[in-house]
Amino acid sequence: MTTTGPTPADEATVSAMRHALSLASRGPVWGPNPQVGCVLLDSEGRRVAEGWHRGAGSAHAEVDALAKLEEGASAGLTAVVTLEPCNHTGLTGPCTEALIAAGITRVVYAVADPGAASGGGAERLREAGIEVLGGVLADEVEEALHPWLTAVTRERPWVTLKWASTLDGRAAAADGTSQWITGAAARQRVHEQRAASDAIAVGTGTVLSDDPSLTARGDAGELMEHQPVPVIIGERLVPRSSRVMHHPKPAIVTASRDLDAVLAELYGRGIRRLYVEGGPTLASAFIASGLVDEYAIYLGAQLLGSGRSAVADLGVATIGEARRLEITSVEQLGGDLLVSARPASTGRISRNEPAVVSGELDQQYERGDG
Repeated sequence: MTTTGPTPADEATVSAMRHALSLASRGPVWGPNPQVGCVLLDSEGRRVAEGWHRGAGSAHAEVDALAKLEEGASAGLTAVVTLEPCNHTGLTGPCTEALIAAGITRVVYAVADPGAASGGGAERLREAGIEVLGGVLADEVEEALHPWLTAVTRERPWVTLKWASTLDGRAAAADGTSQWITGAAARQRVHEQRAASDAIAVGTGTVLSDDPSLTARGDAGELMEHQPVPVIIGERLVPRSSRVMHHPKPAIVTASRDLDAVLAELYGRGIRRLYVEGGPTLASAFIASGLVDEYAIYLGAQLLGSGRSAVADLGVATIGEARRLEITSVEQLGGDLLVSARPASTGRISRNEPAVVSGELDQQYERGDG
């Protein structure tokens, strides 16, 4: 039997799901797999084991929880898991088969797996005679998994576009100087966001003019444990002596200006989160193509009055054509602000509309604060 949500008697189940969500947050946000947590309950609603996914190649949350029980102790238990159990063999086996073999009699999940290959777990469990309950705390789990769910549904990475500018929207002064628009706290947050991404994209112009390292670094300049893969977009050759070519991760260099094709290639490489900070022209190309899922806008408390704008021509002629955003948070970092936003539902550009960008991608410049 399958239902779509909890009943009033499911208080233990709801509590377990909320705990499973907290467990899921312990896993890495990067990588091809989602953050997933699992709690095993006995017939009285008591927690007997728990687990979470620690990244690609490691045990999935359900298997991690089952491994903490003695053989045979899992028979008759309820598995509460944040994402529908997978039904395919990848680096690890299907969670559905592990649950069936363990004698689990009831499975509760929050969100269905949208993956073409990994989905269908609920149906497989039902076929095995297991009771399945879906939709428990779905809104909370969907928000936590939103980037991954979006990436898998669209089969392209979740794109975060970052720039740093003065309060009047300038990314550099009239003479081209830009260091530093924002202070140390804001710059460190950028590095943290880099470290939470699978890849970081810039254009060839940025590499040639600024020679960025594109690494994620700590307060003392040390490399963070996780490094994003550098992605260079543009047609100009990048010298082997460039710092990015000595990045801890091999750089992906693409000569294509077709951003859809670039994102499709990155998705095929297992990249689910892409951090774009490549300058006004590259930023505008992503915006005009309707490919930005989230904005990270750093505002320094300065006024320049002239100089390069943080965003180039978007092809907007009237106020009614403006790309409208929904601000999700505003955070003060030292003397600066971080404005996080997503495209407003009324302002989403149709994917059938052509990108209108001033200049060519390989002419973009100025990386901002990085």
